[in-house]
Amino acid sequence: MEILGGPIFGVAGAGESHGPAVTTIVFGCPAGLRLTREDVQLFLDRRRPGGNRHGTPRNEKDKVIFLSGIYQDDHAALTTGTTLTATVEASSFETNGYEVGYTTGEPISAIVLSTSKKSQHYDQFMGDKGEVRPGHTDLVKYHKSRGFIDVRGGGRSSYRSAISDVIGGSIARLYLRETFGTVILSSIRQVGSLRTGRSLADVVNQYVVENGTMTIPQEVIAQWQAGMESAEIHTLDPDFAQEAGELIKKTRIAGDSIGAQVEVVAVNVPTLVGDPMYRSLKLEMMGVLGGLNAVQSCEIGDGIDVIARRGSENNDAIRTTNYLSNSHGGMIGGITTGMPLTARVGFKPTSTILHKQKSVRKNLEEIDFELKKGRHDPCVGVRAGVTLESRLAVILLNATLMQRAMVG
Repeated sequence: MEILGGPIFGVAGAGESHGPAVTTIVFGCPAGLRLTREDVQLFLDRRRPGGNRHGTPRNEKDKVIFLSGIYQDDHAALTTGTTLTATVEASSFETNGYEVGYTTGEPISAIVLSTSKKSQHYDQFMGDKGEVRPGHTDLVKYHKSRGFIDVRGGGRSSYRSAISDVIGGSIARLYLRETFGTVILSSIRQVGSLRTGRSLADVVNQYVVENGTMTIPQEVIAQWQAGMESAEIHTLDPDFAQEAGELIKKTRIAGDSIGAQVEVVAVNVPTLVGDPMYRSLKLEMMGVLGGLNAVQSCEIGDGIDVIARRGSENNDAIRTTNYLSNSHGGMIGGITTGMPLTARVGFKPTSTILHKQKSVRKNLEEIDFELKKGRHDPCVGVRAGVTLESRLAVILLNATLMQRAMVG
């Protein structure tokens, strides 16, 4: 069984790219957190196909429906706004999902329907003579499953599976913000060879050092968020956003794809969370961020830049209030220091492109592969930031709840 996070707070998901729905179960959320459907919808809107003009042309509304795990005595308010209808044989059934309530400590379940599917686009991948897209999971998944695999949209390997990450992460980040003031941000740092001159991690670290505090006011964070949300792509640098947008547009027109690097930063992080070895927060971060679809690299703090330094240059000096720099990225020995948690995540170019490529059929017959139909992101990193934020929120909340359980 695949579970994101755990053992205390975790997320499990099910559902393929072109299936009826993606189903999510979130377990371990403490009781008493006020949760609204809109709290989660806000982040799903950032992830959804069609939500950004530089992403896939597939347009899903991705409206979340909660089915369990929240409650309030005002039943009308609890169930306002979402109606589910099903017809089985000659019978029709109708019920209401949950709109707003308080977490009960029981598992929270949710579904997101898939309604914008063109499954006929994937006919060329069916059966043992189905064609294989270079760079995609078509070949390995076909043989791993002995041929019993859903080829539509990549099945479970589709980025659509990340819906569950975002639902669970939205709940986790709400609890972290309400309890500790923790906020998790992301910013696109690089598209292809084009790199921003304004790094989110640099801006955040500079604020902490110059103000002599590890706590960043919510109004300052809100200004950074507003700037990124108003840009053409989700980044702190509007000039870079415009240039990157043009580069992605040209890449799409050329029938090709391009890679990207995304920064993920958590601020106002609880201290002393994590363990030094097998429950190290660094281990968890590199695993869950580096394990997302299409990710090829994950760097913590200053990452590979530290290779060329000497210890005298890289060690972060310490004073009573905070560290005077943050090359360690908010963790030492896998344990949080209270400085911002920072990571840089690199995405490969989207595997599905329009160019003719050398490949094989699933029976290993060699072919010249050419995509017949499909709708895909020219730059998968454009929509990935919110999923990285969500994954970080899940493991950070789990580690924090484990720490609290240990100290009582």
